[in-house]
Amino acid sequence: MDRIRRNAFVTGASSGIGQAVARKLLKEGYSVWGTSRSVARLEALDSDLNFHAIGLDLDDEDGAVASYRTALAAAEGGFEIVVNNAGYGVFEEFDLAAFELWEKQIQAMLITTLRVMREQVIDLKSRGGGTLVNVSSLATEFPLPYMSGYNVAKAGLSAMSESLLMELAPTAVRVIDFRPGDFRTDFNVAMTRQTPAHSPAAANARMAGAWAALEANFDHAPEVEMAAHDLFRAVERKRQGVVRSGDFFQTRLAPLFERLMPLRWARAVRWHYFGLK
Repeated sequence: MDRIRRNAFVTGASSGIGQAVARKLLKEGYSVWGTSRSVARLEALDSDLNFHAIGLDLDDEDGAVASYRTALAAAEGGFEIVVNNAGYGVFEEFDLAAFELWEKQIQAMLITTLRVMREQVIDLKSRGGGTLVNVSSLATEFPLPYMSGYNVAKAGLSAMSESLLMELAPTAVRVIDFRPGDFRTDFNVAMTRQTPAHSPAAANARMAGAWAALEANFDHAPEVEMAAHDLFRAVERKRQGVVRSGDFFQTRLAPLFERLMPLRWARAVRWHYFGLK
């Protein structure tokens, strides 16, 4: 492949899966434009001459689009791969926490991402093809407790990926709905937590159990490089649609059980897994 075409754009590249994907692409010979709300947080990648730091804040819709256009203008030949990964978690009770926080998360992770994605689709079609990756989550299949905003945003991204698969089928643009499970990142450390003072004691106890289960899952999860490897392999094999990544239980057994079990049983197993009683 012509070297000038090997450019990639990755949002949320300052840590976690985004950083691992950026590192993998750099290792494979790509020039990578990686984003973060703060360019200073991209310092770990800046030592690579093929990495280009871009400030992009999903809380600023117009600014996010402008940031993508700036990166595109600098990437000679456009992007062969675009990866929409940026996002964050909020751990809270839907009815007791400030609705503005929930709304802000949906706006950033879904609406702003879709606005930037529209630009990406236009660019990929105009350059004659490429790969659009939307990093959703296994939470689209197994929603996480007390993380309704995250679940809704990721489910929306999955639905958008499925829509684009149909719309872009006549083109050379491939669409991947990448669904990682738990990985050993600082996702839980960076997560916003709220336990309102007026929350019932029973609900707080359930939240504590769910939080402990989530942290235990992160502590025993695979290293994040596995996610980058799985995604890059899918891109190289020209795969489309849903691509899962994670440990054997989350990516193989759990989806199988979910299909075979009655919904009531599957839900009970899922609740137990997340420490809910």
